[in-house]
Amino acid sequence: MQITVTVNGEKYTRDVEPRLLLVHLLRNELGLTGTHWGCDTSNCGVCTVTLDGVPVKSCTVLAVMADGKSVGTVEGLERSDGLDPVQQGFIQCHGLQCGFCTPGMMITARALLDKNPDPSESEIREAISGQLCRCTGYENIVRSVRWAAEHPAKEGADA
Repeated sequence: MQITVTVNGEKYTRDVEPRLLLVHLLRNELGLTGTHWGCDTSNCGVCTVTLDGVPVKSCTVLAVMADGKSVGTVEGLERSDGLDPVQQGFIQCHGLQCGFCTPGMMITARALLDKNPDPSESEIREAISGQLCRCTGYENIVRSVRWAAEHPAKEGADA
């Protein structure tokens, strides 16, 4: 089946099996390995990407469901003028340890901040509740998202 999907602003057309998962399209067909593949059951959230701006777990979304839609991955966060505030926040506040959950956390955080530029700690915790981090107590991740909220991107920067 032929699909066309826009990933991080770039349009791709591919022939795919109807059962191909979006995570495998991104990683194996498009070479975007920043999206991690974890549990295949939507429990861990490491495969989170945005689909038309909404965070989804790409291990439970078929690639054909993304036909004609826009997908955002961690590779698309960087801006022409530097790192996205979410990326910078994870650096500033030590929001990662092993890094396996980090792409999904960052995508979820960016989607939250796009919807709510000044979330409370409880709103951040609720937003990332579908993301499993085995290394941290989430404190530094929450701090990282707050840092990003307090240091928004400069006006006119790429989204």
